[in-house]
Amino acid sequence: MNRIKVVLEEKGIKQVWLAEQLAKSFNTVNGYVQNRKQPSLETLYKIAEILGVNVKELLVDDETRTK
Repeated sequence: MNRIKVVLEEKGIKQVWLAEQLAKSFNTVNGYVQNRKQPSLETLYKIAEILGVNVKELLVDDETRTK
């Protein structure tokens, strides 16, 4: 699971813009945001760089997920 949706909302960034920055389709990015599919590690690092966050901020740790 990832926190891409949360980080996008915190920063006021739209999925369409992120899709353009990644050169990926809106549907692909929407899949990441909705946790229907997970980005590759390479893509996850690109997302973190584009959003200006540490890649760890995009991940949900097991302790948080089980609460």
